[in-house]
Amino acid sequence: MEKTQILEMIRMVRDEHLDIRTITMGISLLDCVSDDPKIAAKNIYDKITSYAKHLVKTANDLENEYGIPITNKRISITPVSLVVGHAKSCEMLNYAKAIDRAGKEVGVDFVGGYSALVQKNLSHGDESLIDSLPEVLTETDILNSSVNIGSTKAGINLDAVARMGQTIKNIAAKDPMGNSKLVVFANSVEDNPFMAGAYHGVSEGDATINIGISGPGVVRRAIERLPKDASIDQVYETIKKTAYKITRLGQFIGSEAAKRLNRSFGIVDLSLAPTPSRGDSVAEILETMGLEVVGTHGTTAALMMLNDAVKKGGVMASLRVGGLSGAFIPVSEDAGMIDSVESGVLNIDKLEAMTSVCSVGLDMIAIPGDTPATTIAAIIADEAAIGVQNNKTTAVRIIPVPDAKVGDVYPMGGLLGDAPIMQIHKEKSSVFIERGGFIPAPIHSFKN
Repeated sequence: MEKTQILEMIRMVRDEHLDIRTITMGISLLDCVSDDPKIAAKNIYDKITSYAKHLVKTANDLENEYGIPITNKRISITPVSLVVGHAKSCEMLNYAKAIDRAGKEVGVDFVGGYSALVQKNLSHGDESLIDSLPEVLTETDILNSSVNIGSTKAGINLDAVARMGQTIKNIAAKDPMGNSKLVVFANSVEDNPFMAGAYHGVSEGDATINIGISGPGVVRRAIERLPKDASIDQVYETIKKTAYKITRLGQFIGSEAAKRLNRSFGIVDLSLAPTPSRGDSVAEILETMGLEVVGTHGTTAALMMLNDAVKKGGVMASLRVGGLSGAFIPVSEDAGMIDSVESGVLNIDKLEAMTSVCSVGLDMIAIPGDTPATTIAAIIADEAAIGVQNNKTTAVRIIPVPDAKVGDVYPMGGLLGDAPIMQIHKEKSSVFIERGGFIPAPIHSFKN
């Protein structure tokens, strides 16, 4: 790197919250299967602790050598429902605790992959895993879960959607924070390094290093340095060039980590992931582009442009781009989003519209605890419909908070932030959800 590039990187880290948001090691568990659940759990523990034993040290070494913060060290694993065989739901906690314990042993922040892929139907392992979620997510600490209920090729499994609505309610009754570790997907991806939805897909290798970059503050400051009368074309090009610089950093750190760990390098996820810190907000980028407050008219257009510019800039800077790659809009994790919700400008309907043009979906949204399970399921179905129809990943991570009312704030702390309780529609969707069955795949999915 040239001297000017090094100085620019130092400024980005010091003043603009630039970091590598996560280095995630994906580990296949397909060779851990056993007819005996206790032996299988031990196999899983042994493989995770063997493969990932140097992950945290390697990340810390890179952080110290290059001065680039690596905020999280994580592990993703093969969807657990694929390796538990005929295990009963009451036996699933043994698997979950073995994974949780292994993650703690190697010192990572989170483990993802307590997951099921049920877009077409549920296997015995899928049912056992979903039934175990209220217990597992409230009795483990760093384990994260995801359930994929739809895809563009398969359509939407409405029975699974209804089941997840009730599961989310059951988790909330035990501990609302459990739902911060659960995401319900349509079109989930196999190489996502971000939680809660990370898992190691069956087409991945035995072990892979994936990188999730960040840098909303860097993008915002780059736009701020433009002349006040800069055209939208200039704003677009500035975002694109900035995304290129950030992604080059992720490519370098990921390649170096993979080499030191003797693992294959997977992908760089280009997603702009905000934090609750001021100056590290996707909402603030949109407002710097010219919106008075995020959520007003023009927000969806601005977000579409931001998402596209990030992808186009980043894809030129990395050998492999993957994961979710775009702009995240998790309400509780973004200071600007919180401000807009609390001011009454940003509501769940506008958020849903925004998810049609950005990464993932309705993320880290807190709602009143008395919300019916069928209403939660209907919110999931709406979000899945956007993903299935538009051939993109969408998701819901929603947190019903018992005894909370609209306007209250549910404090979660750390990178999860504080979630304002949001208003949802009171009108019922129960008859629609209780019909069950499948919403067929859209006609344009038949491409053979």
